Amino acid sequence: MQAAEELAPYVGVSDACRALGVPRATLYRRRRPPRPKHDAERRRPDRALTPEERQDVLTQLHSERFCDAAPAQVVATLLEEDKRYLCSVRTMYRILAGEKEVRERRNQRRHPSYAKPELLATRPNQVWSWDITKLKGPAKWVYYSLYVILDLFSRYVVGWMLAEAERASLAERLIEATCAKQRIQPGQLTIHADRGSPMIAKPVALLLADLGIDKTHSRPHTSNDNPYSEAHFRTLKYRPEMPERFGSAPHGREVIHDLMDWYNNRHHHSGIAYLTPAMVHHGRSQEVLAARHRVRMAAYEAHPERFVNGKPKLENLPSAVWINAPSKTTHEDAPGSTIVGPDDPEVAPNQSVLGPYPKTISSPLALVTSHEPLQ
Repeated sequence: MQAAEELAPYVGVSDACRALGVPRATLYRRRRPPRPKHDAERRRPDRALTPEERQDVLTQLHSERFCDAAPAQVVATLLEEDKRYLCSVRTMYRILAGEKEVRERRNQRRHPSYAKPELLATRPNQVWSWDITKLKGPAKWVYYSLYVILDLFSRYVVGWMLAEAERASLAERLIEATCAKQRIQPGQLTIHADRGSPMIAKPVALLLADLGIDKTHSRPHTSNDNPYSEAHFRTLKYRPEMPERFGSAPHGREVIHDLMDWYNNRHHHSGIAYLTPAMVHHGRSQEVLAARHRVRMAAYEAHPERFVNGKPKLENLPSAVWINAPSKTTHEDAPGSTIVGPDDPEVAPNQSVLGPYPKTISSPLALVTSHEPLQ
């Protein structure tokens, strides 16, 4: 701008600004002196109330006579009984607002502001999501409650239970048994759930505190804050094996037993590169992906003309899965992406895929963790 000012007397303002690439309006604005701020020195309007009149209005509004009356009631009463006019109704409201005395008089409930949960899982048994869904029983108004605990990273069902009611004591038992089955250590795990009564019950909160487990909850009436459990229930309920109604609780446990075995060991999940949850949960994902790649490479070497996109590439799984990823994120951390990278720690070497558990379930609640019934 200083160079444009020095050049303008010789070539003109327009040419000087064009040559130096500066806006001409800015140059003219710099030449004008700044306008004084009139807010602090604003002249009081002639029709404004004097400080004495303003205080008189406040005195009337604070009096025992009018302390519970609305400004419109005060104005009407003064006009009729005292033959006085202090100010308009709107002016009374402005005076009260200036004193911070305008509010809703009814004792209405004020809902708290809930923070959006943001959870990140980079390995199995780091974040679990659990929920309860209703399954129709043999008659109208008869329902069974299916409790499911899902590992966020691998989509593996680490524990489930079919019961005839929703109770915090049942949820407490399921969580405790599942943590023991998965060898959860204090400070290792975060459990996420919605705000149903068993989820926010005090016994469940005390159990999690004793086990050293952090807990988070969805915002009220926000199903997107618990998407993985909701998606899992939808997958189960749309299976052909799922009946419209269960004839009894044992019938429901037998059907859910088979569905959970299918989901963990035979269901190729689209969110984890069409691997099964058991493969990812037990650290066999890279082995399976490498075997797939060798098969593709053999097919490519036999018929390269059939691969229009060129040589097949080794599938790589993202290293993180989010619930409500932050707005600023990388492509690898995108919401809905999952699972392991080459450098991620695997599960313990002594963990292996367990065989299917027996269909004869001795527990009356069919409490199941991994693939074995609770002893």
